[in-house]
Amino acid sequence: MQELSRKNKLFTDSVIRRMTRIALSCGAINLAQGFPDFDPPKEITARLAEISAIGPHQYPITMGAPNFRAALARKCGRFMGRTLDTETEMVVTIGSTEAMVDTIFALTNPGDKIIMFSPYFENYRAQAIMADCEPVFVPLVPPSFNFDPAVLEDAFRSGAKAILICNPSNPSGKVFTYEELTFIADLCKKYDVYAIMDEVYEHIVYEGHKHVYMNSLPGMWERTVSCSSLSKTYSITGWRLGYAIAPKHLMDRIKQYHDFDTVGAASPLMEAAVVGLDMPDSYYKEFGDHYAHMKKLFTDGLRDIGIPFTDPQGAYFVLADIGPYLKKGQTDVEFCEKMAREVGVACVPGTSFFNEDVNNIVRVHFAKKDETLYEALERLSNLGKIMK
Repeated sequence: MQELSRKNKLFTDSVIRRMTRIALSCGAINLAQGFPDFDPPKEITARLAEISAIGPHQYPITMGAPNFRAALARKCGRFMGRTLDTETEMVVTIGSTEAMVDTIFALTNPGDKIIMFSPYFENYRAQAIMADCEPVFVPLVPPSFNFDPAVLEDAFRSGAKAILICNPSNPSGKVFTYEELTFIADLCKKYDVYAIMDEVYEHIVYEGHKHVYMNSLPGMWERTVSCSSLSKTYSITGWRLGYAIAPKHLMDRIKQYHDFDTVGAASPLMEAAVVGLDMPDSYYKEFGDHYAHMKKLFTDGLRDIGIPFTDPQGAYFVLADIGPYLKKGQTDVEFCEKMAREVGVACVPGTSFFNEDVNNIVRVHFAKKDETLYEALERLSNLGKIMK
């Protein structure tokens, strides 16, 4: 038989999704894969019920249904402080994952370097490899997850084509400050580098922090692609409605890849989601308050149990230190699999996110109902007894 692709040897399957399968197999509470167990806004689900009867049910326009793009332009333009052209500056994708893949392929050539902060969302490294690009990692130093400006500039100086930033960050929960983003923007302009922004957690930011859009900074609209989705903001991760926003000269290339990659997003879901995009500002305030409540409930519980963790500034993940519970010679993957089966809580091993050599960090998330979080904390209270 002919040899298969060699690229697959350079990355594994998704460890996050693998942990979901393990959680399902043993009945563990799934704090691994980041999706909520509560319902989307009733306005969206009610509209979907109507659409299921009347349509549309056929192919959409490839770049996204016109009324959906118009609503997207209203919503995103309001928060970005910019008037967006629905025909030339946006495309609707199958989740932000496709938006990222299309963007990487559109902006890079084989052999190009892409700067990423570590820890990073596991998809990024695999996506870079699939595009025959070389990831260049710059560490974010816990607990505040700041970067060393000199180390970052060295990465730019190495001849990078793009920098990929998740803001707010999955998995660290870091929210990049205006000053940090301005420093990065200045490097992008100095070294002629594109900024690929993953902003799916843009509306999950906690008190004392603020999300700043890279494309709103001086001179950055021309070289920035903002990738996001409706998944987190409207609690519809299974709908897979994502998008990319960029200037026309970049968007033309991104749309070309999208056209032959997935053709288009689901027509009835776009139609139903329009009401979500037209939500008033009060929705985003209530949404943020809900996540602040869940964060406090969960992190207070971790403190009471005595599990060390870093406090997130945004998103809905916590990086916890399992060092006190690891057995000698045990890997974090082995620990997580045992924890799911014997403690009844699933999390993600930190080696999925760090380029550095770590074995004592796991990622857990708190986008769950109060009763789910209380039950998870009750199970975690037995961690020391079961895992030692």
